[in-house]
Amino acid sequence: MARQRRFSASPADISNSESPAASGHASTQPTEGVNASSGRFELIIDIDHDDPNRADVHQLLTEHLADMFATSPPGSVHALDPSALSDESVTFWTAREDGVLLGCGALKELDPHRGEIKSMRTTPGARGRGVAAQMLTRIVDVACRRHYEQLCLETGSEEFFVPARRLYTRNGFTLCEPFANYVLDPYSVFMSRALNVDE
Repeated sequence: MARQRRFSASPADISNSESPAASGHASTQPTEGVNASSGRFELIIDIDHDDPNRADVHQLLTEHLADMFATSPPGSVHALDPSALSDESVTFWTAREDGVLLGCGALKELDPHRGEIKSMRTTPGARGRGVAAQMLTRIVDVACRRHYEQLCLETGSEEFFVPARRLYTRNGFTLCEPFANYVLDPYSVFMSRALNVDE
């Protein structure tokens, strides 16, 4: 399996005209870090493209949707199901350790200049390990390689979503107006980040 190198911060394109490296479909590099106690350089997780309908991924996404409907009214839930995440406009990744699922994330193309972060989710046993931060780094990196000018997201306004909002704020996202087909909603918080394609 392809692997990614860990970035100090802590997340491929659908065009057939681009090379795998340019599109984000290239093989990833090992995610590694230094163990504070042993001083050893060791492998941590793999982030790679995956199938939203894969059994363990499907289960994680089902749990994600259940939590969204438990915390927000139906009309205010914008999470994508496995079928929608399989659309050609969406690139979907999972994070794994020795094959064990740790989390997932996706990047949806809104137009040639903008992308949207979707389906950021970490398994209960992997929370607190920086999985979401590493997934976010991957998503930002791919968005930059696609030369997007802006990366957007919608998350919830309830207490349940405080950790997500903190993660995005730490990574340069700020509040913005509704984008794409979203409308103002007391249950939604909209955020965006301007991208420097050279970063």
